[in-house]
Amino acid sequence: MHTRKISEVIAGRPILTSPAHLTVSDAARLMAEAKVGSIMATEGDNLIGIFTERDALVRVLAAGLDPQTTPIARVMTSRVMTATPEMPLGHALHLMFEGGFRHVPIVENGRPVGMVSARDALGPELVEFEGELLQREAIAEVL
Repeated sequence: MHTRKISEVIAGRPILTSPAHLTVSDAARLMAEAKVGSIMATEGDNLIGIFTERDALVRVLAAGLDPQTTPIARVMTSRVMTATPEMPLGHALHLMFEGGFRHVPIVENGRPVGMVSARDALGPELVEFEGELLQREAIAEVL
């Protein structure tokens, strides 16, 4: 699982980007519609930051800022740890663990091409766990 290339994980997924002047409220709406927990802020084609659900909660709501008027540029993370599509998924997971965050933008030449989240690591494990539970249930029925 950790040796899977990031390109395999992000293949076919749409990416969510916006200009940094977008308001927190509008960014949250886009994230909700796309069912994702983050949005990549861009200037032209280049990644300049990331805004996440946690930013909305901690840097906006808890700080008493108005989400209707606050641009994501004011509350996003601008020093972003990134990975490239050729790297193994384990590299992105290591960045998340070491940095204490849950999203890693995937870039090529500074341009966002995808996003990896902590949830991506859970997919195969959850399928495997579900299979184990079904096996245990089948064994319990036989006994």
